[in-house]
Amino acid sequence: MKRKFLRRVVSGLLVLSVVAAAFTGCGSASASENSSKDSDSASYRTLDEIKESGTINIGVFSDKSPFGYVDENGDYAGYDVYLAEQIGKDLGVKINYVSTEAANRIEYLQTGKVDIILANFTVTEERAQEVDFANPYMNVALGVVSPENAVVTSLDDLKDDDEVIVISGTTAETYLTKNYPNIKLQKYDAYAEAKTAFENGNGVAWANDNTEVIAFANENPGYKVGIASLGEQDTIAPAVTKGNETLLKWLNEELETLGSQQFFHKDYEETLLDTYGADYEETLVVEGTK
Repeated sequence: MKRKFLRRVVSGLLVLSVVAAAFTGCGSASASENSSKDSDSASYRTLDEIKESGTINIGVFSDKSPFGYVDENGDYAGYDVYLAEQIGKDLGVKINYVSTEAANRIEYLQTGKVDIILANFTVTEERAQEVDFANPYMNVALGVVSPENAVVTSLDDLKDDDEVIVISGTTAETYLTKNYPNIKLQKYDAYAEAKTAFENGNGVAWANDNTEVIAFANENPGYKVGIASLGEQDTIAPAVTKGNETLLKWLNEELETLGSQQFFHKDYEETLLDTYGADYEETLVVEGTK
C-alpha cells in the first residue's frame, strides 16, 4: 500500500511539474513577444512624451565654433545652442545636450538617442528620405579654404596626388564624391580632427560649409578661402526622427513664431557677428520659414 501511495504521489508531482513548466513556457513566450514588440516600436518620443518626461534630448556639436561648442565654463554655446535654449524654454522642459558628430546625426535620430538634431544640418534630398526636416534657419553653400601661399581657386586645377580634407557625413563629402570622383579625399569623423589635420599640413585644401571655412580663415592667419561658394546654395534646418509628426508640427510653429520676432537675426548678432561681421547677416539668416 505504501509503495502504491508513493507511486501515486510521485505521478502527481510529475503531472504538476509538467503543468507548471507549460505555464512557465507560456510566460516566457509572452515576455519574448513583449520584448519583440518593444524592439519594433517607434524609436522616437512624441511631443506629449517629451513634455511628460520634463527633458528634451538635443544633438549639437561640441567642437564646431561658432555653431555648437563647449565654452571655457564647460557650457554649450553657439548659434545652434542659442536656438536650442529657446526651444527648451518654450516647451517648458530641461535640455539634455548630446554631443554629436556629422557622421552620426541621422543614426542618433533613428535610434532615439536624441529628439532633435541642431548640428549645422544641411537639408538634402537624400537626408530627407531618412529624417524629417523642419523649417530652415540659415542659408549655406560649400566653400574651400587652403594655405594662403598655395590658394586653391578651382578644384579643376588639383593634381592627381592632391588630397582634399572633408568630414565624413557632410554635404562636402557627398558633393565631391559625386561631382569630382577623381579627387582624393582625406575623411575625418570630427570637426576638431579635420581642423588639426589641416593645420598640420595634411591636404592641399579643406572643403566644408562656406560658413565654416570662412570662420576658419578669419580665425587662423595663413589661410584663405579661395572658393567661397561651391555648388548650389542650401539651407540648414533642425531635424527630427522620420514620422515624428507631433514634434515636427510643434517645431515648425515654433520656428515661424520666432521668425516673426526676428529671433534669428538676434541669434546671429549674439553668436556669429564677431566671426562673420554684419555684411554676411542678411545673406546667411533665414527667419524660420520655407
